Amino acid sequence: MIPLSPPVLQQMAMGLVFGLTDTGTVRPSNQDNLLLLPELNLVAVADGMGGHVGGDIASTEALLLVWKHLRAMAPPVDQAEALRQIQDAVLFANHALFTNNAAAGLADGYGMGTTLSGMWQPLAGGPACIFHVGDSRIYRYRNGQLAQLTHDQTLYQQALESGMTGMLPPRNLLLQAIGPADDVRPDVFALALAPGDIYLLCSDGLYGASMPGALDAILAGATPDNLPERCAALVEKAKQDGSRDNITAILLRCPD
Repeated sequence: MIPLSPPVLQQMAMGLVFGLTDTGTVRPSNQDNLLLLPELNLVAVADGMGGHVGGDIASTEALLLVWKHLRAMAPPVDQAEALRQIQDAVLFANHALFTNNAAAGLADGYGMGTTLSGMWQPLAGGPACIFHVGDSRIYRYRNGQLAQLTHDQTLYQQALESGMTGMLPPRNLLLQAIGPADDVRPDVFALALAPGDIYLLCSDGLYGASMPGALDAILAGATPDNLPERCAALVEKAKQDGSRDNITAILLRCPD
């Protein structure tokens, strides 16, 4: 599948950004997609639900619908309005996909769906709006420390947090996704950016098979001059570690 944003290093107000999506070594097709929009200062990744009809369509459509909604809105005047706008954009995308599923006769919970995670900075120099549904992730690498900024919306994560022991649910069972249900509650929050920050947006195919320290080691060497190489290294590391899924990575480096 051709990504919405080709693998070209791009400059936007938030910083330099580069993204790659790869079919991986096992799956026959790529249901991931990514979006890099300098004109809106927006980056996002979507992972179509494996095993569901139209996962590749869902990931592409969700990104396009968020883009369409934000482009049609007047620029926000403050951060509170920006957060409302990005939440509305995610809800707009979900309702459109759910409506398509219903029109195709697909029951609630069984239609095409996708994760959706991204960053949008509509106010120059202001915080970024983080939006998130599903189990794609956004990480921040700052001062030698890697932090996961998003919360996996999965049965596995829920079981861990409840203290469940023994056999845990599979890692890929989502509590929320864009499309299958008309009711979705995205995580939306503001995040202050700092000079030199590095942000990684990725599908679960990138992080699922690798040890936590694997990402730190690669991000530690990211500079404005080698973002494409670092991005490719992340994808290759996932393959080496046995990822059985599609793999998508976006790297964003804030100006020094």
